[in-house]
Amino acid sequence: MTASDRGTLPGTARPGTGQQPGRGTSGGALTLLLTSAASFMVILDALVVVTALPSIHHDLGGGISTLQWTVSAYTIAFGAGILTAAALGDRLGRRRVYVAGLALFTAASAACALAPNSTTLITFRAFQGMGAAIIMPLGLTLLTSAFPRSGAAPWSASWAASPGWRSPVARWSEAR
Repeated sequence: MTASDRGTLPGTARPGTGQQPGRGTSGGALTLLLTSAASFMVILDALVVVTALPSIHHDLGGGISTLQWTVSAYTIAFGAGILTAAALGDRLGRRRVYVAGLALFTAASAACALAPNSTTLITFRAFQGMGAAIIMPLGLTLLTSAFPRSGAAPWSASWAASPGWRSPVARWSEAR
């Protein structure tokens, strides 16, 4: 597989094509929007689950250790998978692996919402962590490849700040 077979997000150049990423198109802005939204989902998920622990305990039962594993399964899978995800992105194509991670994260989120018991919830939280481990590093690499090196700093800063949106959103959702 060549680098040009791997595919890219809108606004990212294919190697050897002479395209200038992010110049004269809205593709770079679209890449920023998509990667920021995914990053926001990952961070928001961690916040929501911690907030929902009392409800999880009430609905699914279990003790303190069950609640700890609900959080820890995600964190352990995320921490263990982040370097592997970056390496897979380099080998198999960043966009392809990123999309797979986004699909994994989304499917695992739906499975967590439908979990009938705490064991199933913990299992799917681990899959969510794996998806998040793919989304976070590859989102940044896709973003930085969407812009020329000289113009990447403002876009990277915007991506890094996007999880900060979670505080006002979380406050708004808790008030409802």
